[in-house]
Amino acid sequence: MDDLFSSEDGDYLLDIDYQPYARKRPLSSRLDGEEYEETDDEETNRQKLYLVPYRWWKEAQRSVADQIGGILYTVLSNDDDADSEIVLDLRKEESSGTRDKAEERVSGREYALVNEASWLRTLKWYNDFRTSEEDARYPFVAEDQSQEVFPLQIRLSFSPKTNSLLVKISLKDNTVDLYRRACSIFSSQSEPLQIWDFSGQTSQFVMNEIINLPNISPGKPGKEIHLELHVHGFFVSTNETNERLAHRSKTENSFGKSRVKTNKSSDNLSSYLTLTDASLSGSDYRGIGLLGLTGLQNLGNTCFMNSAIQCLVHTPQLVDYFLGDYQKDINHENPLGMNGELALAFGELLRKLWVPGAMPVAPRMFKFKLAKFAPQFSGYNQHDSQEFTAFLLDGLHEDLNRVKCKPYIEAKDAEGRPDEEVAVEYWQNHLARNDSIIVDVCQGQYRSTLVCPVCKVVSVTFDPFMYLTLPLPSTTMRTMTLTVFSTDGIMLPTPFTITVPKYGRLKDLIDTLSVACSLRNDQALLVAEIYRNQIFRLLDEPSDSLALIRDDDKLVAYQLPKVSETYPLVVFSHQQLERPYTFGVMASNWKPFGVPLVARIQDLSSGSEIHNQFLKLLSPFLMPTEDVVNDYDGDDTGNAVNENSKMEDIDRSLVSDSDAGSDSGAENDFHLNTDFKFYFINNMGPVEIKMNEPVPISRFTKKLDVSVHWPDKMIEKYDTCLLSSLPEVFKPQLFARSPQESISLYRCLEGFLQEEPLGPDDMWLVCFFL
Repeated sequence: MDDLFSSEDGDYLLDIDYQPYARKRPLSSRLDGEEYEETDDEETNRQKLYLVPYRWWKEAQRSVADQIGGILYTVLSNDDDADSEIVLDLRKEESSGTRDKAEERVSGREYALVNEASWLRTLKWYNDFRTSEEDARYPFVAEDQSQEVFPLQIRLSFSPKTNSLLVKISLKDNTVDLYRRACSIFSSQSEPLQIWDFSGQTSQFVMNEIINLPNISPGKPGKEIHLELHVHGFFVSTNETNERLAHRSKTENSFGKSRVKTNKSSDNLSSYLTLTDASLSGSDYRGIGLLGLTGLQNLGNTCFMNSAIQCLVHTPQLVDYFLGDYQKDINHENPLGMNGELALAFGELLRKLWVPGAMPVAPRMFKFKLAKFAPQFSGYNQHDSQEFTAFLLDGLHEDLNRVKCKPYIEAKDAEGRPDEEVAVEYWQNHLARNDSIIVDVCQGQYRSTLVCPVCKVVSVTFDPFMYLTLPLPSTTMRTMTLTVFSTDGIMLPTPFTITVPKYGRLKDLIDTLSVACSLRNDQALLVAEIYRNQIFRLLDEPSDSLALIRDDDKLVAYQLPKVSETYPLVVFSHQQLERPYTFGVMASNWKPFGVPLVARIQDLSSGSEIHNQFLKLLSPFLMPTEDVVNDYDGDDTGNAVNENSKMEDIDRSLVSDSDAGSDSGAENDFHLNTDFKFYFINNMGPVEIKMNEPVPISRFTKKLDVSVHWPDKMIEKYDTCLLSSLPEVFKPQLFARSPQESISLYRCLEGFLQEEPLGPDDMWLVCFFL
């Protein structure tokens, strides 16, 4: 890693009062407390400084390939008035730069000055290392409950005379206990004291003071700035401390070690990873052991946002990245981005959540930035967590995209090349335009194969993805009930309940139903939707989606012989005479009823062919023979009559010509009242079909709609209840419990990878890809 504080783009990191969301003021204007009074928010957003043992810091940094530059100071301590004030004189070593250059010269007591992000990153490294190594122990870290974070109030000034920094730790600025700890850490001993500054803030302070040298009186130090220095990792032994620790060990022995789990591992943590006594440390920290275990306050229906944020801020790669110098990757030139504001807001929120022992955080600033760029998430309404996560990841990617100028790259066809080669080429093309931590962690690509249903040409592409929407196995199948009508004049309609893919095609339904109803090889199924006793639509396209069929729809399947597929399709719809009374007057009108019957008729030369075919379709619905004869002849004697002769008489009466000559008017009236009448439905209205006359249709007609008028006598002779009974596709049962089935990610992926045939609405994809 390059020097964090060497580039001009990162100069704002040196600002002690840096705020990522506010316009910066010159550092010199904030040095004098009388000229500018700092607000509470600015104090909260101030870059915190941490003083830690150098060996503690160095051990974690050895695992990082990149080296962080710093400045080495030799510290001279003035203990003349140590009872009330400690004065430290920090003088820069000439050989300071990178650690490797001056590491051999470091001896005695070595401390390191780091910013909060670096401290958190190092602390997390130790936490992860300890949770992965059960018996790991570090000789340079004392396993004592005094390994806590405590604040020290210091005064920092620049001395032009010695060209050094003066640090004053006064008893009046700190409590007695904290001042004694400071004396134990900074008191003059035989060993020299040296401090590495890896935060870069001292150099920024010195630079500003040198600029203001003309305003500083000769021989006097410059203006003092008040800072809060957080000290961590030092074993401090004082009588008062020992007494309190002994008391706490008796009363809170169960908290001597805390069990923390990060990065999928856990172990007993001790030493500096311990719970902290707030009264003892004088700080707001509850304990180092609670690393990353900080909650988010609900601002009002923001659980969708909080849950997604907690998932992301505990993704190890994202934590390491945002605890580091992520600001250098912010792309302010990306028109698709948000000028880095969303990335900065997320980074600051992540750091607050990873501060040890912090109180629950209210993500108001983050939500404000979110609503600024995504107004759909403004307010306090409920939203989908996945939609929020998708927007956040996409926004972070665009804000942190390292590609400043996206090149145009034309995709090449596979042309028979190996998939591995084509996949690498597509991914490199993607990285040429998209390169961020989100791409590194959250994006991949899948292989997409498209086969043209017409010419069978195959196209293979590799498409990037950030997330996959997987179907749940429990919802990938659905139960459907259809009624099968036979056209052979023998079998009654039979309902069948089958299980088909929820997002399958009509072909899946026909194949499953064919097996269920034992369909013969010389037969085919024609599926239709029935609505208000009429065929609403014919489902004759195998690629139609089953998702378009609702549970309250009513479906029928007609068994038709394959040899007749070229014949015209005749649809018989039924009508009966209704005689309602309106204001005491009887009004007659024809009303549809029952399920339409379907047949294919080769010869439509006369109406008798239609008549005979309709009677054949009605044969299964005929009432028992004895009842029919009794009702038709009015014979109540119950005399036994030959069954065959009865059927012949019935059939003869049914097929008699209702249009016989006018010389037998009484007989004609009888037939007109007892036989069916057929009407051909066209755009001009219904046209009656005569039995011995040709049907008035074109020879190119593929479908013929015939309306059949039922007289009262015929309604009594046929079981119209069976003809009108039609169940819905699916009717949920009250209090019915569906069997619980286990769900695995592998099964979800199997459902996602299932082949999907192209429908008529998807044919444009063929032209696009091919």
